Amino acid sequence: MSPQDLQRTISSGLLSFPLTDFDADLRFAPKPYAERLEWLMPYGASALFAAGGTGEFFSLEPREYADVIRVAVQTCKGRMPIIAGAGGGTMLAIQYAQEAERQGAQGVLLLPHYLTEATQEGLVAHVEAVCKSVRLGVIVYNRGACRLTPQSLSILAERCPNLIGFKDGIGDIEAFVSIRQRLGDRFAYLGGLPTAEVFAGAYKAMGCPVYSSAVFNFIPRTAMAFYNAHATGDTATTDRLIRDFFLPYIELRNRGHGYAVSIVKAGASIVGRSAGPVRPPLSELKPAEVEQLRALIQTLGPQ
Repeated sequence: MSPQDLQRTISSGLLSFPLTDFDADLRFAPKPYAERLEWLMPYGASALFAAGGTGEFFSLEPREYADVIRVAVQTCKGRMPIIAGAGGGTMLAIQYAQEAERQGAQGVLLLPHYLTEATQEGLVAHVEAVCKSVRLGVIVYNRGACRLTPQSLSILAERCPNLIGFKDGIGDIEAFVSIRQRLGDRFAYLGGLPTAEVFAGAYKAMGCPVYSSAVFNFIPRTAMAFYNAHATGDTATTDRLIRDFFLPYIELRNRGHGYAVSIVKAGASIVGRSAGPVRPPLSELKPAEVEQLRALIQTLGPQ
């Protein structure tokens, strides 16, 4: 898949980040992970991000990362594009991106570098170095310490033909509109604020109709129903699901730092698709919170 093919693929449809399966000893569990992908694929997402944020990329060491991408590519080959997460400092991000290419992934999602702030010149150099290290299409995730300006993205668009996507996890309306107006169709634009469904309408109005869904991991039927309603302008359905499910879900998610991942793993366990525990420094939902999530999921019916 060429970078331009990947750009066309991610310009429509629902995207999602599969959970990474761990066993009771917190080791990567390849067989359950492959089974998870087999379960999710028929629901109709356009592409899956292996070892993404919800997939706990930040807790994987390099050998595990290679295993996760290999299992994802082998399981989904010919049926579903796999976009691999990559991140950390520039040298490490390059190693991850090149490993994803070796394993046969169709693209790379460049996650924010770790901890330290950086100048725009430094961010441009970082993204450019990763893009030039691979032939794959690259999507940059604007979030955390990586906050690229419209000017910086214009420079990168000229220097890096394989930089084909911009995922926004900041929610600065003025900045996003400036980027979208300046870059036009040069990039595919993805909504990346958690929980994405609540922000989907606003992003669509700004020229960003695509988003990645975390809840697809445990309520895939509902996630697809919401996306289809969103895409066709069925606000009665999207408003109902936001009111009855997503807002109570967000209230529960906001009770703990890191719950954006933990609550998804809890949801998967509730629907009989456990991905095992989260790794530290993340922590599990409390038992009462799990029961509240269970009751909320039950209101949606079979998935």
